[in-house]
Amino acid sequence: MTTGLRLGIFLLAGRFPGQDDGAALRRARDAVVCAEAAGFDDAWIAEHHFMSYGTCPSAVTFAAHALGATSRIGLGTAVSVLSTTHPVALAEQVALLDHLSDGRLWLGVGRGGPWVDLEVLDTGLARYEHGFAEGLDLLVRALTQPRVAADGDHFAFREVTMVPRPRTRPRPPVVVAATSAPTVRLAAERGLPMLLGLHMTDDEKAAMVEQYDAAARDAGREPAFVPHISAMLAQVADDRERARAQVRAALPGWLADGLAGYLPINGKPRPRRDPVAYTDLLCDLHALGAPAECARRVHDSADRTGIRHVILMVEARGDHAATMENITRLGAEVLPLLRG
Repeated sequence: MTTGLRLGIFLLAGRFPGQDDGAALRRARDAVVCAEAAGFDDAWIAEHHFMSYGTCPSAVTFAAHALGATSRIGLGTAVSVLSTTHPVALAEQVALLDHLSDGRLWLGVGRGGPWVDLEVLDTGLARYEHGFAEGLDLLVRALTQPRVAADGDHFAFREVTMVPRPRTRPRPPVVVAATSAPTVRLAAERGLPMLLGLHMTDDEKAAMVEQYDAAARDAGREPAFVPHISAMLAQVADDRERARAQVRAALPGWLADGLAGYLPINGKPRPRRDPVAYTDLLCDLHALGAPAECARRVHDSADRTGIRHVILMVEARGDHAATMENITRLGAEVLPLLRG
């Protein structure tokens, strides 16, 4: 049906009702191994703190384990949150894994949110509000240059030698999670691809790509062929009605508990999504149904957005066996249609 697509899976390691944290993490780990066997190009793991929405507090640590359990598939962080970690420490870990995995690590980074994480991990609200650009630039320098120093508002230290330096030149791939115009502009000015999330429509993603292209040209960069990444939900079943019923039976329970874990640093209540309505929105937006229908939806989204790297959220049923079945069927019945 379509060629030139890079296809991965996207994992949240969410703790569904009745599960413990270990079950969620083991499901995500086994999903990576299953995805490699199924023929996917890469697997991406989310990072969250203090909530059941995602039980992985360190995407780069999870990636390290998964890289050791596989031999071919790429591993991506979706994302490592720069507001709660030191960019140079993250660069060191990425360089280490770049060597030990023979260049299979992709680094996705994001600003995060104004959550209690900033308080507990002692980085503070200012890092979130004003420090993302400085942290991103320092991270890229630390991955690119043999020596690095800083004299900014949030990072200041004498020059040090980066050891190890990455094996991948000029550096391992870095992508930026984008949900707002300022972040789109920031990524475009630095020539870094965007990672666009599940909650966005194709039209919204296409509009962000247009914003990116304009900002890149304003900065003197050529935006053609920048490898942006689009996240989608995918659930294979005999037909769309059955796939939708399977997702609606499990996803709202996870969302109800998980989304409540986003605690603002200022302690003020925040608006919450209705879990059933959000589930229905995701079902409407994404690839559910028979294999041909799933493939057609992914193909149409790629055409509308222009994004040729798609990562599929495969854990919507929450169950270990159901997740492995979904990945296996996607690999056997959907990927061949998308790859021609």
